[in-house]
Amino acid sequence: MASSIRRGRGAWTRLLSLLLLAAWEVGSGQLRYSVSEEAKHGTFVGRIAQDLGLELAELVPRLFRVASKTHGDLLEVNLQNGILFVNSRIDREELCGRSAECSIHLEVIVDRPLQVFHVDVEVKDINDNPPVFPMTVRTIRFPESRLLDSRFPLEGASDADIGVNALLSYKLSSSEFFFLDIQTNDELSESLSLVLGKSLDREETAEVNLLLVATDGGKPELTGTVQILIKVLDVNDNEPTFAQSVYKVKLLENTANGTLVVKLNASDADEGSNSEIVYSLGSDVSSTIQTKFTIDPISGEIRTKGKLDYEEAKSYEIQVTATDKGTPSMSGHCKISLKLVDINDNTPEVSITSLSLPISENASLGTVIALITVSDRDSGTNGHVTCSLTPHVPFKLVPTFKNYYSLVLDSPLDRESVSAYELVVTARDGGSPSLWATTSVSIEVADVNDNAPAFAQPEYTVFVKENNPPGCHIFTVSAWDADAQENALVSYSLVEQRVGERALSSYVSVHAESGKVYALQPLDHEELELLQFQVRARDAGVPPLGSNVTLQVFVLDENDNAPALLAPRAGTAAGAVSELVPWSVGAGHVVAKVRAVDADSGYNAWLSYELQLGTGSARIPFRVGLYTGEISTTRALDEADSPRHRLLVLVKDHGEPALTATATVLVSLVESGQAPKASSRAWVDAASSEATLVDLNVYLIIAICAVSSLLVLTVLLYTALRCSVPPTEGARAPGKPILVCSSAVGSWSYSQQRRQRVCSGEDPPKTDLMAFSPSLSQGPDSTEERQLSESEYVGKPHDVAVHHKVFLHKRNTACITYSDTALLHPL
Repeated sequence: MASSIRRGRGAWTRLLSLLLLAAWEVGSGQLRYSVSEEAKHGTFVGRIAQDLGLELAELVPRLFRVASKTHGDLLEVNLQNGILFVNSRIDREELCGRSAECSIHLEVIVDRPLQVFHVDVEVKDINDNPPVFPMTVRTIRFPESRLLDSRFPLEGASDADIGVNALLSYKLSSSEFFFLDIQTNDELSESLSLVLGKSLDREETAEVNLLLVATDGGKPELTGTVQILIKVLDVNDNEPTFAQSVYKVKLLENTANGTLVVKLNASDADEGSNSEIVYSLGSDVSSTIQTKFTIDPISGEIRTKGKLDYEEAKSYEIQVTATDKGTPSMSGHCKISLKLVDINDNTPEVSITSLSLPISENASLGTVIALITVSDRDSGTNGHVTCSLTPHVPFKLVPTFKNYYSLVLDSPLDRESVSAYELVVTARDGGSPSLWATTSVSIEVADVNDNAPAFAQPEYTVFVKENNPPGCHIFTVSAWDADAQENALVSYSLVEQRVGERALSSYVSVHAESGKVYALQPLDHEELELLQFQVRARDAGVPPLGSNVTLQVFVLDENDNAPALLAPRAGTAAGAVSELVPWSVGAGHVVAKVRAVDADSGYNAWLSYELQLGTGSARIPFRVGLYTGEISTTRALDEADSPRHRLLVLVKDHGEPALTATATVLVSLVESGQAPKASSRAWVDAASSEATLVDLNVYLIIAICAVSSLLVLTVLLYTALRCSVPPTEGARAPGKPILVCSSAVGSWSYSQQRRQRVCSGEDPPKTDLMAFSPSLSQGPDSTEERQLSESEYVGKPHDVAVHHKVFLHKRNTACITYSDTALLHPL
């Protein structure tokens, strides 16, 4: 019944302890558990997953793990139930020595997303170490002449436990001569002395055997013993004495080897050899003290022998014995309490415990990239470490717990600007002078598809001659993508559209990888002068990004169409003309007109007419207008002329090479009375044809007037600008080119004007206006032809069907402007 009550009280005690522990953890911001040392494997420590607010089902998927910098195998977590348990033997004395506080610090790391929790597990001491004396048998020489209450210091026992378990009590076996005196000094340590309570007589008692028992305060109690053998000596009855029983000394831990710690000076009341003193370290001092310090046996100087390190031991207690040379010798004792003073001799340590790389360039601000731990073995200000990061980087350090930091993203990233960062983490302590340590972190920025392919310019102009071979390469488009890998892999395609009744893809194609544009079929200037379309560049990112570029393909004309003769009237053949001419006509009388057109443009469509002379051509009284095609008499007819003439008119364009056509005109000379009858039908047909052409030319005359007015206005503006603005070197104000063409037959107006322009070059072009005039033949009748030209053209606007070409030359650049114009009327 009593046992049951005790168990119930123990349960309530444990429950209360857990509640207090949980309340303390909430207040401190971390989890704390406790476990007794030497606990068995599998001993329950705490429900760590539940206390951290984690679901059991997400422990494995989120890579739940527990890490410790130096004691990672002592504790483990069951991922099935989230319980923290003892994994291997925990020895508090091995773990923390005699430190009052002992705990195991754990880092609980959860990935996806990354989270870090800090857990402290306090290791509670149990009474598992008995008191231990430096030796099992201690021999003491006591001269019989020692006075009552004489003291002999004893080395106490040590207990590796702490607290109550290390609280020792001593008991000496009963003796009529000696008793044990225990004194507590200001250091809270006990000094044991064996005190003489009754005078000794060596002849009666030569030896005294005592047993000193040390008992700790644990439950159950543990004990340690030492046997004290006291030998009673005679004669030398005065022992050396020190000025004080305890000497307190402070030394810097970096004290050089051989530095004087303290100089002892004991005295002896005897005389002669009995007063000569030899100093030595106590026989029961530890081996550590013997390796760290040495004492001069004559002078009593204690000096450092090895390197002192505050991080290894903060203090030393050195027992010193002063022995005289009497027979038997006597000795006195003192203790040196040495405390080391910490200096800043340890560099901080920096370690990267977790990295999450590479980081995407579109990562959100505050993303945790790495966990950094800093430490310093020094104490106080010398061990206080601050952490800093390379300046002017888009990252920052955020302190999380004590000497733990998180490296987080502080500002947006752009891989196209900076693809990788080399960060230097600097840990600096608070010593004077301070020490620091650095570590490097390489952070690679992963690319995302945030840049569309870009062309060098939004529009390209391409010139292609017509009648090109099918599949010929006409241009190459190229786009550049600032992204990397597949995000920068560009492919090209046509933006499909309709070109008249046909699809664009029937005219051109583009290679998906190289961007080369091909003409799939021969192009015909007469069918298609300008082909404008778009090419799309798209990268391989997800989602893909793209951009378009416009191509203007101008089809340049070639001289591939010969002049075509027009029928003079309806119902007649185009290549032969029959005309009746009265004998009475005078010089300059127009007897017929050859009409021809050319489907080409520009010079390729500019026609000239020549009369092919055969045998006996010297007597032919006819000529043909070079550009009008009008056949007229060159003189008055006489009886010597043949009544019938077969005239061959050669129609030729100005292409390279020139193409021609031949017209035949049959001229019959008749009497004046027969000519109207014979040709009345022809004149009626000509009148009806001219009436039809008048209607058509009304619109052409309106267009000619409009273009002529615009031309005159442009010339005036251009002249005013040239006069008012001083020319500058290498530069020219932009403006419309002025097109003027003059020839031997006068200045011409234009209609149906088609103009293309290509510019390449960085500087504004210099514009020079150049007019190309057709050259009239310099034959014998060239003067006459020039004299007749004005009279021939007046009143016949519908008869002119000559194509003229004008070039605007851009000097010092690759700029050409040309226009194809049908000449309709002389001004």
